[in-house]
Formats: sequence, structure tokens, C-alpha cells
Amino acid sequence: MSKYISSLQNPTVKRLLQLQEKSRTRKKEGGFIIEGKREIELAIAGGYTITEVYYDEQLITPSSVEELVGTKISLTSLATEVYKKVAYRAGTEGVIAFAKAKKTTLSELQLPVNPLILVAEAPEKPGNIGALLRTADAAAVDAVIIANPKTDLYNPNIIRSSVGCVFTTQIATGSTEEVISFLQEKDVAIYSAILQDAVDYATQAYAGGSAIVVGTEATGLSPEWRTVGTNIKIPMRGKIDSMNVSVAAGILIFEARRQRS
Repeated sequence: MSKYISSLQNPTVKRLLQLQEKSRTRKKEGGFIIEGKREIELAIAGGYTITEVYYDEQLITPSSVEELVGTKISLTSLATEVYKKVAYRAGTEGVIAFAKAKKTTLSELQLPVNPLILVAEAPEKPGNIGALLRTADAAAVDAVIIANPKTDLYNPNIIRSSVGCVFTTQIATGSTEEVISFLQEKDVAIYSAILQDAVDYATQAYAGGSAIVVGTEATGLSPEWRTVGTNIKIPMRGKIDSMNVSVAAGILIFEARRQRS
């Protein structure tokens, strides 16, 4: 039998709100909140450990929750008012879960021969990070590496905007220097999206181990990337010389994927 919470003042409710709102709390607990059946399913399939589940019986039945996560996980039923308070967004099918965070060190990555990797340096906007993760999933890259991360990977806005793709691809983080050293040690060719001293991206071969590196729209990539590989650019036909980072990443990654088909 699951527990039941009806009061907004319950300490568990306050804890869940802290987990949703504060990176410090997520780091302290070593876990985060997932909302929605699809996202929970993707997290389970991605090897994440779920230890707690909270649900609103007005939106989802206990049997459906057990079918989703199994019977060995702590289940807590929330009054509708409480669920609405705790849920970060609408339309999450009445179920949220607490999951343990994974280690994101570069040494944790398990790469195949000739991997295809997407590297994003210092992305800040959760929407852009989510879009990059969706692109990575769509192209089935072997890993996503975030250099100089500025945002908590398990920020609920990233989980939402990635529609759960934060769970479907290997992700690692590190400083720019650490990422460059890692790629060089793995003999992965580096293709940096930089306008200066760059060649047309379509002239390059990406069949071997390749890392496509993109920076922010505001400042681009840091100087360290300019001399460690090949600088590539997407020829622009219009009046401006930049595009959304996730769009640019999609063009570059899918060209690499096309060559590998």
C-alpha cells in the first residue's frame, strides 16, 4: 500500500519543491525529479535508478504506476492540490519520480570504435541544451560532452525541453582543456564550428572518430579550439552570419551521420 500526502505543509512536499527549484539541493541529494510517463520510461531504459514515485490518483491509477516502475519502489499518493503544487509543468500524466544522478566524468564514457561525438561549450539556456540533446538522440551520436557547463544537467527545464533525451545518450562534462585532452587521447578528430580560418563543413570526411564542436551564439567557441583540429563553417546565404546553435549542430551532425550510412 502506498503512502498518502494531503497537506501542502508536509516536509516531503517542501523537499520535492526544493529539488525542482534548486541545483544545490539536487547536488546535495545526488538526485533529481522526473515528470511524466515518457520521461520516466526513458530514464529507466537509460539505466537511471528511480527510488521514489509520487502520483495523483485522479490522473493515473496505482496499477498503472506499478506497471510503469515496478512494485519495489516507494510509492506515494498525493492529493490533487499537492500534486499541482509539486509538478513543475502541466500535462505530466499525474506521475513524478526521484532518480539518482549519474556520474558525468569523461572517464565514465564508453565509446565504440570511430565514435561520433557532439561537444557543446558553455551552453547556458536550458532550451538550447534540450534542443541539442534532442538532435543528439535523433542522430544517435555516441556521446554528448558539455565543456565548461554553466547549467545543472538535471535542471527541470532541460529535462522538459529535451523531452527526456537527457536520458537517452551518454553525457559527460569537463573543462575545455579536459575535453580537448580526452578527445586527443582517444584519437578523435576535432571539427570546431568557427568562422575564422574555416573550411566548408561539407568538404570534410567524418567517417572516422569525429567530434563536432559548437559554441554559444553570443560568443562562439573559446580560442583553445581554434588550433586543435579543423575549423568548419556552414556557408550562409542570407544577411546574417550565425544561426541557432541547435540548428547548426543538427546540420553538422547529420552530415557526419550521412557519410557514415
